[in-house]
Amino acid sequence: MFKNKLTLKLLFFLVLTDFLETFIHLCFKKSTLLEEGVVITSPLELFVFLQNVFSSPFLLIGLVLVVGTFILWSSLLSRVDLSVAVPICSFSYILIPLASIIFLHEKVSFFRWGGVLFILLGVVLVSLSTSEKGRALE
Repeated sequence: MFKNKLTLKLLFFLVLTDFLETFIHLCFKKSTLLEEGVVITSPLELFVFLQNVFSSPFLLIGLVLVVGTFILWSSLLSRVDLSVAVPICSFSYILIPLASIIFLHEKVSFFRWGGVLFILLGVVLVSLSTSEKGRALE
């Protein structure tokens, strides 16, 4: 059964979930940056690591956004086919490396960008095959 047509408003909220997901990943990474390079060799060191990570405001922000994004995503899926929503929300494959470069000063190699492009190509192909299947069922 096909859901309602994709409207501009639904498209906006689908893209918003991509940006929220990217921000969530940045928050989770920032919550561990103070502990970067820590080697955990005992239960006490693990406890201290977890205590420091869980006391980070970035982790709390990330967790709150996960809940909010889940609510938004669930609402969107009640209005849009999953086979339409997921390909649209695949821009995080580009947004996360870009955000990592800009905000975390990470280096993204040429080969990693090549992998990102192959993933996006696969998403496009899956999306096209899904839309062809949908037309065949109409």
